[in-house]
Amino acid sequence: MYVCSCFGITEKQVKEHAAAGACTPRQIASVSKAGTDCGSCVRRIQGILGRGACPRRELVEQGGESLLPAAAPAASAQPAAVPGSMPAPHPVAALGRALDEAA
Repeated sequence: MYVCSCFGITEKQVKEHAAAGACTPRQIASVSKAGTDCGSCVRRIQGILGRGACPRRELVEQGGESLLPAAAPAASAQPAAVPGSMPAPHPVAALGRALDEAA
């Protein structure tokens, strides 16, 4: 069964990543992209992972080796903010304002 329809990630794949050491939706996203587009699958991923302790996380914290590949730093989807400037409006908010003005 598909968990993330944006990237075609199945429940089986999420469970395999969890078995390899991914303990959070963010870690699943770093190895599969699931949850990084529309975000509607993040709660489902959290449900699959559960809320219990993560033995692999404890291993990593104790200095053990992680089974996850090293993640590259995430590139920001938005340009860096200029000091003193206002942040860019969210695209949905801008669309809503445009529709309000057109009415």
